[in-house]
Amino acid sequence: MKYNRILLKLSGEALSGKDNILDPAFLRETGAQIKRCIDSGIQVAVVCGAGNIWRGGRQHGHSIDRVRADQMGMLATLINSLAIQDAVINAGAECVVMSAIPVGQICENYSQYRAIEHLEAGKAVILACGTGYPFFTTDTGALLRAAEIKADVAMLAKNVDGIYDRDPSKYPDAVKYDRITYDEMIEKDLHAIDTAAGALGRENGLTVLLFELKKPENIYSAACGERVGTILEN
Repeated sequence: MKYNRILLKLSGEALSGKDNILDPAFLRETGAQIKRCIDSGIQVAVVCGAGNIWRGGRQHGHSIDRVRADQMGMLATLINSLAIQDAVINAGAECVVMSAIPVGQICENYSQYRAIEHLEAGKAVILACGTGYPFFTTDTGALLRAAEIKADVAMLAKNVDGIYDRDPSKYPDAVKYDRITYDEMIEKDLHAIDTAAGALGRENGLTVLLFELKKPENIYSAACGERVGTILEN
């Protein structure tokens, strides 16, 4: 295996179905792929977005205070985290949820040292509620957790299959990068991840893999080091 410990970030949109906020078939397959990684000796931590339920920064006509709105979004990630936990357990692997916001009746409080203990014991660890603070995206939360648990790579599953020199949805001739540095991404003004996440990754020397999660099998392929998506690093 190319990586010993991975941090997998799943977007909320990837988890959603046509008629429900959660796609049962996608959850089952995602759980199976996480179990497959664990069976291959890869330690797996997961961070979820919540775009399928609520985004604090995009309220679609609501005018809720941003701090409160972001708190709603953090709680929404807990719903997704519990769904993924259930899928992983049903696939046959042990899995725990840890929250940055105390919700003791539902899951453990987050601790980087306890999270590492769980990973080394062969359990999947789902890290809920972002950083626990408003004004930070789940991309930033994912890179923060990747740095804390000393992940070999932060795998960000997106709706596009990597980083391009311009928006591939608008420009059919857009060129995809196999590998790019943080400095190049900033210099070329490519918004692959948000600015705070990029700064955190660059300052801490994190390797990030951005890939498309159209097929959950890409999780295992990416974890094994197959050419999936774009590598972002210093």
